[in-house]
Amino acid sequence: MGIENKMARFSRNTGPARFFIPVGIILIVFGIILLGFKTENYAETTGKVTFVTESVSDEENGKQYDVSFTYAVDGKEYDGVFSNVSGDYIIGGDIKVYYDPAAPEKTTNGKMPSFAAPVIIAIGLIAVAVGVYKTVKAFRKSKALDESAGAFPSESFENFKNASGVKEIYFRFDGNSLKPGYIIEDADRKVLFEGKMIKQAVVGARTYEFRNNATGSVAAHEVGHTVTQTYNDGFFTAKSYFKFDGENVWDVIHNRGIRLSTNFHSNFPYVIYDAAKEGAPFARIESCGIYVHEDEAEQHKVNIPSGSRYYRIWTNSSDLELIFLTTFAISETEQAVVE
Repeated sequence: MGIENKMARFSRNTGPARFFIPVGIILIVFGIILLGFKTENYAETTGKVTFVTESVSDEENGKQYDVSFTYAVDGKEYDGVFSNVSGDYIIGGDIKVYYDPAAPEKTTNGKMPSFAAPVIIAIGLIAVAVGVYKTVKAFRKSKALDESAGAFPSESFENFKNASGVKEIYFRFDGNSLKPGYIIEDADRKVLFEGKMIKQAVVGARTYEFRNNATGSVAAHEVGHTVTQTYNDGFFTAKSYFKFDGENVWDVIHNRGIRLSTNFHSNFPYVIYDAAKEGAPFARIESCGIYVHEDEAEQHKVNIPSGSRYYRIWTNSSDLELIFLTTFAISETEQAVVE
């Protein structure tokens, strides 16, 4: 499996960890800092506003102010400033002030419960623990995927298109009927396999009818809408999937022995996916133009792939359903690098 795939798989599976661990560390540090600012014993007094300056004004936070004030403790006057506080303040008006009896110059505009810092630290520790768990789980998942299917046969795909027993078929979107969906056809445009939507659903699963015209078998499947999770702006963190009969489609494909590999350098701008089944070459899936039979006529030859709905497939397998499902998953999730 190429380095892009390994990076993508690790990055996707550790996405939650990269969120939980930093957030947890921040909470722990913040909680420790709060331990040094115990305010439960602070006393309350009333101060007088001496100066008001607008510090923040936006739609998200509204208007906030820096408020200067004076207050007296045991006959001694002190000066203080509250920064970025909300409310209505006027010069000469009253303002509530909490101060440390042991050091009256220390003030705050709100008291914090004594349990706040320990609770924040505990939440931080839990977040870090979850992040570490997710990281370990990602390592184990990657190892299990690699070991369960054997080493990916990268070298075996070098001359796969021309190998004995390998045939070329075509996967394309078919929207010219009452049941839009995808089909696989041969070089004579004979439809070998169909996956057509027979029930649309804006929310929840759609119903697709899978029809194998070679065997005559027909089966209905529940296909969910595509979900994409992005943990930051990095390309490799984007993880797209849809539910297929209630399961993550990539888990379904993995459980059937399929492993996928691609890279950015294979045949730009075309994207090539090599699919192995149980450690042996299964199919090469290559993005192509809207005219998937590009070699049969000059006017059909296009240089730029048209996106995610058209693919040329070379395979030595007769398992059309698995070929279709694998290509269908690639097409619906629109990922350049998959697991």
